[in-house]
Amino acid sequence: MCGIAGFLELERRSGTHELEALAGAMAATLRHRGPDASGVWADAEAGIAFGHTRLSIVDLSPDGAQPMVSSCGRYVIVYNGEIFNAAELRPELEAKGRRFRGHSDTEVIVEAFAEWGVEATAKRIIGMFAIAAYDRREKRLSLVRDRLGIKPLYWGEVGTRLAFASELEAFAVLPGWNKELNRDALASYFRFAYVPAPHSIYRGISKLMPGHIATIDHTGETRIEPFWMLAEAAERGKANQLDVGDKQACDMLEALLGDAVGRRLVADVPLGAFLSGG
Repeated sequence: MCGIAGFLELERRSGTHELEALAGAMAATLRHRGPDASGVWADAEAGIAFGHTRLSIVDLSPDGAQPMVSSCGRYVIVYNGEIFNAAELRPELEAKGRRFRGHSDTEVIVEAFAEWGVEATAKRIIGMFAIAAYDRREKRLSLVRDRLGIKPLYWGEVGTRLAFASELEAFAVLPGWNKELNRDALASYFRFAYVPAPHSIYRGISKLMPGHIATIDHTGETRIEPFWMLAEAAERGKANQLDVGDKQACDMLEALLGDAVGRRLVADVPLGAFLSGG
């Protein structure tokens, strides 16, 4: 679990130092999510700033630190989560000439963005993730959330900034923050005991929907599109049902579970398992 935060200034007035300080302040509120390291990155000309707090799991060296810039310099990302097929994608990227410094899954993502683009990469990566990526050539910010919404990602306009963060507390350090309750979301909370996406408990701040990408250009114009839909996946499964016996179905399920568990055991630190008591 890591923490990501940042913003795009809709009115570019701040210098690099001010941008870094504000992104650092946002990240500091997320320290409990990533106690091992932290970092900031800013581009004053573009009015963009990223902050990150790191829980080091894979590649504990500085080569795995974030924010991370692609080898070609085009993309910068901050990311929370884990990609389970990074080891499979990396050789393909290396064959295309992408250079790697370390062995983190973060580096696979940023190099994949530079090689294939954000949407194509989102469709190929397997895992749980909340990603913010800035395309320095196209001057475009992309926010990406995993297929089932395992990792949180909030975003919205705060004053003259379009901001994002892993948790709502990070928005409170931004000038212009208005802690006004969203009464519709509050009603949902009392009814369902949680606030369903795309709403949050605060007015003006949303949760990015699972399986979606929000793309924001330098003017603040935003486009939100899905890269994966649960209903479509269910329809594909319904249209392509297995025609096998019970034993073969059990063997296939065991292989899938073994593969899924094995992918989640990749780490450079000791592992533990927590089981629900029901």
